[in-house]
Amino acid sequence: MSGSYSEYAAQAILAHSVGKTSWTMPSTWVALCTTLPTSVSTGSTIVEASYTGYARLATSGDWGATVGATPSTISNSSTLTFAACTAGTSTIVGFAIVDSATTGAGNVIAWGSCTSTVVSTTQTPATFAIGSLVLSLTAS
Repeated sequence: MSGSYSEYAAQAILAHSVGKTSWTMPSTWVALCTTLPTSVSTGSTIVEASYTGYARLATSGDWGATVGATPSTISNSSTLTFAACTAGTSTIVGFAIVDSATTGAGNVIAWGSCTSTVVSTTQTPATFAIGSLVLSLTAS
């Protein structure tokens, strides 16, 4: 699954890269989304899973090294497994990388789509396999 950067992150990266404004390195979490985020989505406007047991998943230490190519990429270096569903269901169609652990808060840094998947009590927890969550930046 490939992700795109949000307008929030693009502005922060640009300002940081020319020394205008420092962007403090964020801690990151993955949010499972039931509506596909967009480049202007925020942590409070994304529509997240609502099954019992759902929580954003911390990922700050779970990213591999960047790969310098066109595009430059980074991907998850470990399996990312969400808590099991204990009641209810949610149909996941996308994800967001956010800078807050709190559902309904923070900034979206990147987002992307995934294969539509129903999370319920009869399935294994939602999981991103190693290397399956890929973020990229293109130099031109």
